[in-house]
Amino acid sequence: MTVVGFHASHEQAPPSELLEAVQRAEEVGFDAAMCSDHWAPWSERQGHSGYSWSWLGAALATTRLPFGVVTAPGQRAHPAIVAQAIATLGELFPGRFWAALGSGENVNEHITGDPWPDKPFRDARLDESADIIRRLLGGETVDADGTVRVHEARLWSVPEVAPRLFGAAIGPQTAARLAGWADGLITAVQEPDALRAVIAAYRDAGGRGPVALQVHYSWAETDDEALAIAHDQWRHGILTPPALWDIATPEEFDRRSDHAAPDDTAGHVFVSSDPEAHLERLLSLAELGFDELYLHHVGRAQEPMLTVFGREVLPALKEGR
Repeated sequence: MTVVGFHASHEQAPPSELLEAVQRAEEVGFDAAMCSDHWAPWSERQGHSGYSWSWLGAALATTRLPFGVVTAPGQRAHPAIVAQAIATLGELFPGRFWAALGSGENVNEHITGDPWPDKPFRDARLDESADIIRRLLGGETVDADGTVRVHEARLWSVPEVAPRLFGAAIGPQTAARLAGWADGLITAVQEPDALRAVIAAYRDAGGRGPVALQVHYSWAETDDEALAIAHDQWRHGILTPPALWDIATPEEFDRRSDHAAPDDTAGHVFVSSDPEAHLERLLSLAELGFDELYLHHVGRAQEPMLTVFGREVLPALKEGR
């Protein structure tokens, strides 16, 4: 049975409203939830970006759902501090928390004032950070002097069972590299052949654990309204790596995607007013080999979607065909 999770988008709602949304997601039948650890939204129109780690404590304490977070240790957040945050949530909520580690985006990391490094450096920093975090969660005292410096770091509150560390990857080359240390993989929706390649690269390299997918979609009472929501909130989706990684501000994301027509947005966000159409697409994605799907309705108002999907999509999706 596929785990069906709710993606809580910090970029699109204040933390209090997002907390109510994830509580409602549990009520309507979602199995799990996740969020991303961002400093800034992708667009000024989105208008929010709460601190994920504070919010995760509240979300885990007020629901029974397992949660994950996608974060980028190394620049904005030192891996020892990330390890401490992971350990604290793991100790408070045993077996309910995982963290996916990625190489980051400049829109979140530029605030340190340090130069935004090239991708090979960021990949090396990610691998070193993952090793540091893993060792700290294992109770070791850690010193390191590579892309990240660590001096006699030790976690004093260590959970009995360390939370799982997933790797975050978009392409097969990265997925294969992460297989060396990850307990699972998370990626974002793209064309089916590309997703198959990511899964295959991870598994062929010995990747273990679940493979998860974040799915962007837009639902409303009419197709026109669903398309308008997607165009307003997610038109930056036309931007792909490396631009997606390297742009430094929401204003620049808006400027570079301002020319996008609504139909351009529909190429990156699945748009439909028909719950059956969403169900069919989600079933087809699960059948590619994903163990977990995290659903992200790109609209700022979540309640109408949660009610409809809880009634018409989730039961059939969790059962499969």
